[in-house]
Amino acid sequence: MEILQSIFKNWFPTVLTAVLFFGVYQFAKWILDRQIKGHTDKGLIRSIVLFLIVLVGMISIILAIPMSESQKGSITSLIGIVLSAVLGLSSTTFIGNALAGIALRLRKSFKPGDFITVNDIFGRVTEQGLFHTEIQTIDRDLTTLPNMTLATNSVKVTRSSGTFISVDCSLGYDVNRLKIEEALLNAANKCGLEDSFVHIISLGDFSIVYRVHGLLKDIKSIVSAKSKLKGYVIDALHSAGIEIVSPTFMNQRRADDTVFIPQSYKTRDTEVLVENTPENLIFDKAEEAEGLEKRKELLAEVEGRIKNEKEQLKEVKDDEIRKKLEKKLKASEELQAKISDKIESQVNELDKTK
Repeated sequence: MEILQSIFKNWFPTVLTAVLFFGVYQFAKWILDRQIKGHTDKGLIRSIVLFLIVLVGMISIILAIPMSESQKGSITSLIGIVLSAVLGLSSTTFIGNALAGIALRLRKSFKPGDFITVNDIFGRVTEQGLFHTEIQTIDRDLTTLPNMTLATNSVKVTRSSGTFISVDCSLGYDVNRLKIEEALLNAANKCGLEDSFVHIISLGDFSIVYRVHGLLKDIKSIVSAKSKLKGYVIDALHSAGIEIVSPTFMNQRRADDTVFIPQSYKTRDTEVLVENTPENLIFDKAEEAEGLEKRKELLAEVEGRIKNEKEQLKEVKDDEIRKKLEKKLKASEELQAKISDKIESQVNELDKTK
């Protein structure tokens, strides 16, 4: 009996400490899960807080174990050395990426759904985290870039209001440039581009390089629009009687040889082939990420509205007006719950597509 009492007396503080920190961990997890509902960008804060609670709990339990002070000091020193080594080895990239992620968020240069180009990588942003940014490229694959890469390299962001796309074409000196420019402008207009113009890029030994530009308003179709523009350039030049062949080949040809322009070809499926775009298949996750970002913005707007309505309720004394405000507040809170649930389900769907 005395042995049991001694064991209970010695180990009671340790067990009590363990139970206490387990309860704190569960309570903090419950609170944080409620707070981050509909706010996926707060998941990292949740993980850090829970990790700190576990770390403090483990150290407290070790200190509560019945052992000599020298043993406790040795164990805590060992824990301190391990933590210092881990932080020292990982702090350069860890903290650097975190600071870069914060800087990118503050600058708001881009957001999920935007088209960006970093070095030779082009695609749409699907996720913008604290340590990394995920991009979906034109082959539908997902590329993860450290935020330090985005902070230390130039990032080209395609403007949502529209961007200019262009096509280069090398043609010989034997064709009048005005005729070529007219054909290129017709191609840009047929492609649905606005404010189109033509630049002469260079005067080579055997050919002139022309570049036709046009403003594309629907940037979500940028991949297929570039391909369509090239096709329309070919059609427009051939329709104008302009050959697209090698200048060397043209210089070596006899005057009475055949003109190398293909005959026109018509098919009932031509319009279908032109109108079908691959962007919805290529950037499927980016589309969902953009929709998620819009819902998060809508949720923030609804939460602001709820806050204002609650403040108005505190000041209103008239019962009839108060009832109207309460009804309005209830509708806003129901909308907030629906948007939060939709965001949560959409986040789960995005996690499945990885």
